[in-house]
Amino acid sequence: MFKKVKFFVPVLAGFCLLQACNKGSVDFKKADNGVEYKLFAKNKSGEFEPKDAPTKNDTVGKPKEGQVLTMQMKYFTQSKSGKDTLLFDTRQNGFPVQIPIMKSTFKGGLEDAFSLVRPGDSAVFRISADSLFAKTFQQPLPPFIKKGSQLTFHVLAQKVQSQQEAMMDQQKMMMEFMEKQNKKDEKIIQDYVKKEGLKAEKTASGLYYVVNQPGSGAPAKAGQTVAVKYKGTLLDGTEFDSSENPQLGGKPFEFPLGQGQVIRGWDEGIALLNKGAKGTLLIPSTMAYGPQAQGKIPANSVLRFDVELVDVK
Repeated sequence: MFKKVKFFVPVLAGFCLLQACNKGSVDFKKADNGVEYKLFAKNKSGEFEPKDAPTKNDTVGKPKEGQVLTMQMKYFTQSKSGKDTLLFDTRQNGFPVQIPIMKSTFKGGLEDAFSLVRPGDSAVFRISADSLFAKTFQQPLPPFIKKGSQLTFHVLAQKVQSQQEAMMDQQKMMMEFMEKQNKKDEKIIQDYVKKEGLKAEKTASGLYYVVNQPGSGAPAKAGQTVAVKYKGTLLDGTEFDSSENPQLGGKPFEFPLGQGQVIRGWDEGIALLNKGAKGTLLIPSTMAYGPQAQGKIPANSVLRFDVELVDVK
């Protein structure tokens, strides 16, 4: 129920679409700026074939500082066993990432890598994980990334735009994505309600709820502080959080209602209850964490919360 948090890579706000990158005959090269790369461009037949990194004088289509590069992306880390582990894939999100072009923080870094691609190019980059976190992200290396290892980025560059153009594109992409995802979530929730035999009501925004035990008094209002006992599960029954969480000391979770400090499904759902009420909230992914995976919650997941409004202050 907590607010969304950014993924550990702050700069990042068909896979391999780069079919050529899997060919054993294509080896990594090293560009003048220190980036280890495999770079591909489409030929006249529309197939990807290897190309060399552009020279310093080849600036046609080069992303410039202050512009935004839109691309499809996935990236991996190498585990202790030597096997690649997928960390992020835009296929799971449903839309590409938009990356602001910035000055390089170290030679061979991510910013240098992005300077090599042109719209339509595919590429694979290897970046030092230690340097990336220490110099670019300025935070400790996460425990699931091995010290001394490299992150491998697979990208398909789509377009280079101004920040204003990118913002307009992002709004359009988000609207299209949410429209499609809302339809998927609606079908998922309806099937679940039928399967579980729930007598659920639906709000105009797409939230489904069941009042299992009425409370007393007026419904909670925006601005009031509410205390809630809860258990959050995926629709397959997997529990991902509850007010029994040791971090909360096993006490009801308190927050100001309607202030955007929790996911939208909670702000709306808790406002449907009064003190002492118990209920079930079925929250569409677009009112929860959306395309951002969070702990045990996969991207674009419909969530179930069994809640009790313990107090309203």
